[in-house]
Amino acid sequence: MLKKIKHAFPGGVHPTDGYDKAMTMNLPVRVYWPETVTILSEQSFGGKCSFLVKPGDQVREGQEIGRPEAFMAAPLHASVSGRVMDIREVQNQGRNLLSCIIKREGPERKEEHSYLKGLESLEKYTREELIAMIRDGGLTGMGGAGFPTHKKYETDKKIDALLINAAECEPGLEHNIRQIEEQCDKVITGIKYSMEITKADKCIIAIKKKNHKAIKTLQAALANEPDITMHLLPDIYPMGEERAVVRECLGVNLTPVQLPSAARSVVLNLETVARIAEAIDEKRPCITKNLTVRGKINGGNAAHVFMDVPVGVSVGEMIERAGGIDGEYGEIIMGGAFTGKSTELDAPITKTTGGIIVTVEFPDLHGAKMGILVCACGGSEDRMRELAKKMNAEVVSVARCKQAIETKPGAPLKCLRPGNCPGQVKNNMQFKKDGCEYIIIGNCSDCSNTVMASGPKMGLKVFHQTDHAMRSVGHALYRTLRVSKQVSQDIDF
Repeated sequence: MLKKIKHAFPGGVHPTDGYDKAMTMNLPVRVYWPETVTILSEQSFGGKCSFLVKPGDQVREGQEIGRPEAFMAAPLHASVSGRVMDIREVQNQGRNLLSCIIKREGPERKEEHSYLKGLESLEKYTREELIAMIRDGGLTGMGGAGFPTHKKYETDKKIDALLINAAECEPGLEHNIRQIEEQCDKVITGIKYSMEITKADKCIIAIKKKNHKAIKTLQAALANEPDITMHLLPDIYPMGEERAVVRECLGVNLTPVQLPSAARSVVLNLETVARIAEAIDEKRPCITKNLTVRGKINGGNAAHVFMDVPVGVSVGEMIERAGGIDGEYGEIIMGGAFTGKSTELDAPITKTTGGIIVTVEFPDLHGAKMGILVCACGGSEDRMRELAKKMNAEVVSVARCKQAIETKPGAPLKCLRPGNCPGQVKNNMQFKKDGCEYIIIGNCSDCSNTVMASGPKMGLKVFHQTDHAMRSVGHALYRTLRVSKQVSQDIDF
């Protein structure tokens, strides 16, 4: 049972976005090899796979063990060498999914490949063969959505620009930035393969300006790469949203139903391009994931970055490797504070898992009336209701940001203009009329700012859905925006 705090945080605090990462920078990047892994049958945008193995089978690391049932799914591979213990359903974030449980019996992999040797594969393989390696390797977007990577290359439109999403938009996560700092050669190799496949004339790496060390690392690596440049982003949410990346880098505003190809571009996550290099140069399928573990952890809330964690390791194992949970806690989030979901200790990580956050306890609102403001940038209405319940609040009113729209019935909400808010006065008036004492919002930096412009004046006490996570990682709360939405492109640090 989760222990509740006996007080609330009326109104929150109103600091700027951004926080000092200095305390996390000296923690080493680590790898981890588990005794068992649980491979879920559904890990990509396009649907589930059918397992090709049965209990008792021996499997080797990288062996295909799951074949897509749907056109948009990606194949699955064993993340360790060993024996299949069972094929059975497991509960994962409220769903029952078939899984393959493997006991590791093989040796730990030794990293030997150097990405300083050049792009030999460009001369050895055709474009179609390069795409086949990515497809057969089961690569998906590593930033959370899980869209099969090879599908992004299937367009009849001319592609002018390859855009690399290195924004690492979810606050508190640091594994993308650490990969730039530690494995920049691999990243650049993956970019060059992707430029060859897309026939893009240029590549733009979108990265937040606050990441000084990573930017300096890229600046040195790109000294002789005139076709690869950086675009510096402000430290606000959601600068890593795909359409926001297109808008910031190319000045093109896509509608919620348009893909980046409509702007003659392809957008790839930073970790995804590194995995492309592995798939082509090492013939290594997508079997590992980089992730950040942090929060209410013994030893402090600094980020623990783990590289190349075998897919299927449990959340609990990763928390223990980071130091273990420090006393009572609120919940465990798989993913980021904005778009992640609550999870359990025995849940396995997947190809799209980016973060594991152990949060502080929830305040007890003693049944106070609460309104929910649902936004495309944050959690669904179900997620917001879950948080309200954990705070012991009674939900009496639900509103939606007027920019959050359904592109089709039942689909996740999309924002008309990510990161630019039209105002929330009307919604705040509804909450006040419905008798709300508190509201919980899931808005971006700018929308949170507009909520605060009128909500407190109406006597509404504001929580953000990320508050418990932000307090856990030492990040400023999302309230009043005190930073510019524009930054200079000069590397002046």
